[in-house]
Amino acid sequence: MEPGAPDNVVPLRPSSRRGFWAQWPTIVVLSGVGVAMLLIGLDYFRRGSIVLSASVLLAAFLRMLLPESDAGLLAVRSRRVDVLTLLVLGVGLTIFTFWVPAPS
Repeated sequence: MEPGAPDNVVPLRPSSRRGFWAQWPTIVVLSGVGVAMLLIGLDYFRRGSIVLSASVLLAAFLRMLLPESDAGLLAVRSRRVDVLTLLVLGVGLTIFTFWVPAPS
């Protein structure tokens, strides 16, 4: 803040002190999604789908527990809407993972 600036003014740019690692929840979730896509691409459909569902459920868990300032890009809407959306997607993916018959 500049000297003499009012206390209720928010700077246009957020502080870059934390940098890249401020988005660690998103990095962790996207790493899980990447591993899931790799497994699916290597013809391990069921295992990859389980990792994908676990990544989405992890995103819901992190969004539920972390404060708004630490949630990073996981914070899109209100906490309730974000967690509910991620839980529905994660549980739905888990159900479909076990519903699809194994390849023969």
